[in-house]
Amino acid sequence: MILAVDGGNSKTALLVATTDGEIVSTVRGPGTNPHAVGAEAVADVIGALIAESGAPLPVDHAVFFLRGADVPSDIDSLERAIDGRGWATARMVDNDTFALLRAGTDALDAVAVICGAGINVVGRAADGRVARYPSLGWETGDWGGAKMLGREVLRVAARAEDGRGDPTVLAQIVREHFGAPTVEAVGVDVHYKWIPESQLAELAPKVVAAAVDGDRVAWSLVERLADEIVLIAHRALRDLDLTEADVVLGGGMLESGEGLLYETVLARLPDGTRAIAVPDPPVLGAGLAALDAAGATDDAKARLRGELRAGASSASG
Repeated sequence: MILAVDGGNSKTALLVATTDGEIVSTVRGPGTNPHAVGAEAVADVIGALIAESGAPLPVDHAVFFLRGADVPSDIDSLERAIDGRGWATARMVDNDTFALLRAGTDALDAVAVICGAGINVVGRAADGRVARYPSLGWETGDWGGAKMLGREVLRVAARAEDGRGDPTVLAQIVREHFGAPTVEAVGVDVHYKWIPESQLAELAPKVVAAAVDGDRVAWSLVERLADEIVLIAHRALRDLDLTEADVVLGGGMLESGEGLLYETVLARLPDGTRAIAVPDPPVLGAGLAALDAAGATDDAKARLRGELRAGASSASG
């Protein structure tokens, strides 16, 4: 029996399956961010989901791909918290971007870029080398994802409103989205935390829509984000010495595999790469990694993918 967990900022998904790829149970719960609540609290959330799933413990192999597993100390803390629960005979703990990578491709030479609330990239090479980066935010030189994009929207909208910047429909979008008389009022509310900064991420899809409609400032932000996605993908490819590889694109801003942002990224990826949008939930990647560890057959992995897709289709229907 295998156990697979994908822990994200807004939700945590868990599946239990046989080593033949037959899904026994799937459950979902709240997000798991150790930077906010600590490793033990993350393990508590996972433990509640495991209890709900009815998984027979300990399972043979478990994989936990978790948001906030960014640097070695994060992973060490999570491993200690998980090991104390007795859930599995063998386990793997790593960053949730690896779930996207494993779900997106079987290729040994591959990188994955996730662009959701935040942004991250990981990669692997056929010789076993792995590329990974802290991706903690501005502190480690990162820019991108819906939250940072939303912050930039607020900045350019404020400057457009008071004449310091170019005119843009984004000022109207910010006012209407937050029901405020001025962009300045929104900025004050965000500064004093009367509006959570995380809510700025809600502006991201509206920026893309404004760019599609021809707003020049909105387009400049979409283009900047596309360039950043391509840049971090190129960094991982360079660090792994890869000239031909799959590039898996996922997260809320890329997973559809269509639209202005995705198409702009696609046009700017280096020659020799093959872009892949992942329609499957990231927990599939954790499940496939667990099956890899268990030595499961390709048929078992295909069955897991097919059953998870069928379940998702039934739920959406």
